[in-house]
Amino acid sequence: MKARIHITLKNGVLDPQGKAVAHALESLGYAGINDVRQGKYIEIDLAKNDADTTRETVERMCRDLLANTVIENFTVEVG
Repeated sequence: MKARIHITLKNGVLDPQGKAVAHALESLGYAGINDVRQGKYIEIDLAKNDADTTRETVERMCRDLLANTVIENFTVEVG
């Protein structure tokens, strides 16, 4: 079973990499960019067949290692 994880910074946490991307896009002529927030995308292929068990396992992985829950949010898609 495959899990897809999106990790993003929480609102209010400074995102210097996002600011750098916004600045670079503006310098390339892209106008109207209000803000850019940067995150991570992770795919994990697990040897499980139960979606609920897989989701619980992956959410535990996120809390234990993959995401810094003090400053990051994460969402998990299983399928």
